[in-house]
Amino acid sequence: MSSVTSGPEAAARPLRRDAERNRALILDAAREVYAAQGLDAGFDEIARAAGVGVGTVYRRFPERGDLVQALFEQEIDAVVARVQEAAADPDPWRGLGGFLRWGAEAQAADRGLAQVLAAAGKGHERVAAGRDRLRPAVEALVRHAQAAGVLRDDVTEVDIGIALAMISQVGDASRGDLRDRYVTLVLDGLAVRREAPTPLPAAPASEDDLACVVAPARRHR
Repeated sequence: MSSVTSGPEAAARPLRRDAERNRALILDAAREVYAAQGLDAGFDEIARAAGVGVGTVYRRFPERGDLVQALFEQEIDAVVARVQEAAADPDPWRGLGGFLRWGAEAQAADRGLAQVLAAAGKGHERVAAGRDRLRPAVEALVRHAQAAGVLRDDVTEVDIGIALAMISQVGDASRGDLRDRYVTLVLDGLAVRREAPTPLPAAPASEDDLACVVAPARRHR
């Protein structure tokens, strides 16, 4: 007796496989597009990068928030874990500085993640819940450094978030050396005391570097 399945069940199986394949293509493409352009990128750009029709993108993710959640829920959890690791460092200043350097690079490499962390992009409940966990984690990092007497008492977790957002805009993804220069400047400003200014890494920024920072700000006005 033949065991070949026929009828609606057999016809549905390839469709399910195709749907799952399209979902994976869309997520991979959206990750690249949002990392490079931020969350303002349209579904048409994502569809082109994925090699599917824009209608397929809308069928899989009817709202932008659905796609944002699928992409960034785990990434936010990873950021929270990194903050908690920094707050647990027995050297509070090293923990804070290490997190600032890591955070600036992570946001520079992924503009979409930077917007999600700043709550500038839409997301569903689980993304919002991740952001809700992030703020007290950064606050604990700040309090840890303040309790050790190495961080100014008037600094808040929001100051840290703003500093990271600004520094991440400096240079393209390859200019980690230039961002490190500004992390160093920020850390000197955050410190309770310094015997002398910390030597700055990297050469001074150029006017072209400044233009790279100003141009995105103008686009979002």
